[in-house]
Amino acid sequence: MSKTSGTDPALPYHNALAESRALCRTMASTHGKSFYFASFFLPPACRVAMYALYAFCRTADDLVDRADGRDPALVRAELAEVRATLTSIYDGLNPAGAYWPALTDAIRRYRVPIRPFLDLLDGVEMDLDRSRYRTFEELEGYCYRVASTVGLMLCHVFGFRDASALPYAAEMGKAMQLTNILRDVAEDLRLGRLYLPQAELAAFGVDEEDLRAGRMTPAIRALMRYQVERARALYRHAHQGVEYLDNPFSRFTAHLMGRIYGAILDEIERRDHDVLSARAFVSTPRKIALLAACVRDLVRPHRAGRAPEPVPFTFPDPAH
Repeated sequence: MSKTSGTDPALPYHNALAESRALCRTMASTHGKSFYFASFFLPPACRVAMYALYAFCRTADDLVDRADGRDPALVRAELAEVRATLTSIYDGLNPAGAYWPALTDAIRRYRVPIRPFLDLLDGVEMDLDRSRYRTFEELEGYCYRVASTVGLMLCHVFGFRDASALPYAAEMGKAMQLTNILRDVAEDLRLGRLYLPQAELAAFGVDEEDLRAGRMTPAIRALMRYQVERARALYRHAHQGVEYLDNPFSRFTAHLMGRIYGAILDEIERRDHDVLSARAFVSTPRKIALLAACVRDLVRPHRAGRAPEPVPFTFPDPAH
């Protein structure tokens, strides 16, 4: 008796998921090289989920960064469509196309809550409304939305033993975003944006016209030196929370990501804090050296000491 031939009804879904994951991996390897480099030390399922999160965040960011004079109302409409599609995942639907199947699988596999995604979309939308921040406290609200949220998403994918991990993950995201801001001063100015707090420019005697003209003055160098040290302090504190992650692969990856991003600050310092003439980056040989340093840290006997200092943390008020 011959078997009835037919198509496995699950096959189209698996094909779509594989294609979506491949797209996400390509996006991460092309546009997020440091992120991609650090991902290789995660278990495969965790790694592909990390790529899906990257693809979502990158695509949302590009909707605004590549607006190129488009009507802001059209960009807002596209962001609203992303919100609606995202929400449909949590309503039990399975959106198709692009990164959506991979993201849906990651969200459900690791139970990533919706709020960090929605807050991130609010953050990228802020770039349509404002291009300057008066104080660092104002900037922190932006950094939470566009970067701390990513740390919170990844924390769920990495796995954590204790909810105390979450504020440290948020702080790591803030440190990375401040690093991005310092690295990208010249590029952001070309887009009409300056994230460095206006009050701090005034305190250091920095003239915005010098920044726009690419003139590195002693005042600008002093301001950059201050910002670099602030970012380093954030990294030092955030790294204390790595021990709350629940497996060695996640702990190693989180530690490596922080070290690689922190090395951008070393490059800025090596250039005498000149962030206007060229974009600081971490070379592949330097990343390999940082990887070796992380391995040494891993095998070094654990030093007994105080528990990590708690990070004061509340979700920012969406109205601000």
